[in-house]
Amino acid sequence: MGLYDRDYVKSRATTPANEKPFAESASEGAYSGDLATFIKQTYQLFAGSLLVGAAGAYVGMGIPAIREYYWGFVILEFALIFGIGFARNKPGLNLMMLFAFALVSGLTMSVLVGHFINAGASGVVANAFILTTVAFGGLSIFAMNTERDFTTMGKMLFITLIVIIVAGLLNAFWLHSPWMQVGIASISAILFSAFILYDTQNIIQGNYGHPVDGALALYLDFINLFTSLLQILGIFGDED
Repeated sequence: MGLYDRDYVKSRATTPANEKPFAESASEGAYSGDLATFIKQTYQLFAGSLLVGAAGAYVGMGIPAIREYYWGFVILEFALIFGIGFARNKPGLNLMMLFAFALVSGLTMSVLVGHFINAGASGVVANAFILTTVAFGGLSIFAMNTERDFTTMGKMLFITLIVIIVAGLLNAFWLHSPWMQVGIASISAILFSAFILYDTQNIIQGNYGHPVDGALALYLDFINLFTSLLQILGIFGDED
């Protein structure tokens, strides 16, 4: 099950009366000066996080102990997310925490990815990654160019996320229903697609306090969407 935490997000829940709508404000110098640098650094850190996460997944597939201590790694992921929040304004330490989280999340992801690869279904992993990349790129471009403001969706997305997490835990520890998992994964795919729109616009509006925060948000969006699509493709591709 994917991870997500939005306690550290400095997003605009509502648009004040004296503030211009998203499309108008974005068109009037939103990509100039410091904000342009902020956006560039955010996406550089996001790309670096993906590379570290991929390396972690590759290395993790060769470490059987990760499967045995899977939930311990999940707890460590949560701890690192909170750690990033506390270290966001500490140069150097915040980057170390971000990449440590990406590495640990990759190690955790290796359990799911390794399951499909060991079962001879590496094509499912490749297809899920391609779909995630295409969807992420398309949604990001749409968010940057649309006149609609998605930065007001934070509360709705967070409530949906909590419901999905609770449902996922119930299914993982009690129900063990493949069809419920399909439903959870399908809703999660839609949810994190919406989070991509939300986070992208918050980044290009400068609503994050540090590039590390924006990079972490995008990384979480990407890996959770990838996990959801991988589960969907894997379940429907299972002949059993």
